[in-house]
Amino acid sequence: MKKKKMTVPALVRKKHTVEKISALTAYDYTMASLLDAAGIDMILVGDSVACVSQGHSTTLPVTLDEMIYHCKCVTRGVAHALVVGDLPFLSYQVSIERAIESAGRLLKEGNVSAVKLEGGVKVAKTIEALTAVDIPVMGHIGLTPQSYHRMGGHKQQGKKQAAANNEAGSRERVLADAQAVQDAGAFGLVLEGIPADLAREITELVTIPTIGIAAGPHCDGQILVSTDMLGMNPDFCPKFVKKYADLASVIDSAVQQYIFEVQSRSYPEAEELSDQRTPGLTLV
Repeated sequence: MKKKKMTVPALVRKKHTVEKISALTAYDYTMASLLDAAGIDMILVGDSVACVSQGHSTTLPVTLDEMIYHCKCVTRGVAHALVVGDLPFLSYQVSIERAIESAGRLLKEGNVSAVKLEGGVKVAKTIEALTAVDIPVMGHIGLTPQSYHRMGGHKQQGKKQAAANNEAGSRERVLADAQAVQDAGAFGLVLEGIPADLAREITELVTIPTIGIAAGPHCDGQILVSTDMLGMNPDFCPKFVKKYADLASVIDSAVQQYIFEVQSRSYPEAEELSDQRTPGLTLV
């Protein structure tokens, strides 16, 4: 049976069903096609591309033009999943007008169905402005990677009670951020790097779906970076990531076999040179 296209309203409705929301990241056509064919609900073209594909240590360097490029690649490979594009650092913080222009470009040029931005109370007016012009917004609170320098690294948020009213990183502030994002009109909310009991409290508090990463099992859905859960980076092993495959070893073995066969002159063999294979030719 043909799978229906996942839309923003359809994703929101999952909040009130027993079916959890599955989400993964993708940054290129091939990975997006594979995830979509497997039946994933949501694909995030994350600014994590800065780390995964560009080799940076934080998400801060990736630009809006680069995000648009990756969104274009991903959406060409997706028929069913809801594709959400990340607004990168400084594409929405400068002004509401800049935020609308940046988000509009992700929809118009990147062909995504929604955008995601980081922050809570401080970006509520920006979320209101975006939703007012029919740009669906997913929020992102807790550990927000674009706040890397303020947080002093990728550190869990919401562990402590506030010493001052709504102190940044406190439980009270994370709760206030969740409420502000919902009240501003966001259709969903990523909860990253917060205690499981706090994620449960937020999930029960808000009427929009929560998507967790390093936030425990009580959210309405879960998201991981696809290359992490596929085991493509053996040096990155955070506790919250379950590796469903060990593709790094598979790739290493395949490449070593290829090198051996090329050097031993056993590849290509006669059948690899057959004219019958030409229709499937892949150009380098």
